Amino acid sequence: MKRIMSSAELTGLLSRYSVGPKYLVEPGPSDEQLRLMVEAALRAPDHGELLPFRFKAVRGEAREKMARLFAEGARRAGKDEAGVQMDYERALQPPLSVAVVAKLDLGHPQVPVHEQWACVGGALANFLNAAHLLGYGGKMLSGAKVRDCGIQAAFCGPGEVLLGWISLGTPTRRPQGPARKPGVETALIDWA
Repeated sequence: MKRIMSSAELTGLLSRYSVGPKYLVEPGPSDEQLRLMVEAALRAPDHGELLPFRFKAVRGEAREKMARLFAEGARRAGKDEAGVQMDYERALQPPLSVAVVAKLDLGHPQVPVHEQWACVGGALANFLNAAHLLGYGGKMLSGAKVRDCGIQAAFCGPGEVLLGWISLGTPTRRPQGPARKPGVETALIDWA
């Protein structure tokens, strides 16, 4: 049976923007809401149903542990104490952080790696859209931290790749105005 999306639902999707951690405050998502975000992520196209992604929630006392990991990573990267402190505090800013980890089957006989990466990206988009539709702000962050061996070891098991962290919380401001990305005319091209 064909279901037509309501204009309110479509407007909700079209109003999503990334909201940085400094604009996220308590309350963060509840356990039930976090499960809904993951359920939305599980709807991403997944050829072979390999589930090539994992979400690892960082909350409660684990936030302090992640802050220490970020500080240690900053020291290994050669940052001064001000930079170390900044990375430490950034880990504590959002009420909830969710590590995004890919677990790819590089030798799968039917599902090439690029399809698995497409699934990971679709899952990430669905997760962030669900967070937005539940009233939360969020942003995916990565950078040099995902390449730090100590941080990778803390978040990844064998065969896993750390993509970054989703910062989640209640936004203190809503972005306004047009999207900064090029428009539909740039993204949609007729092929002949």
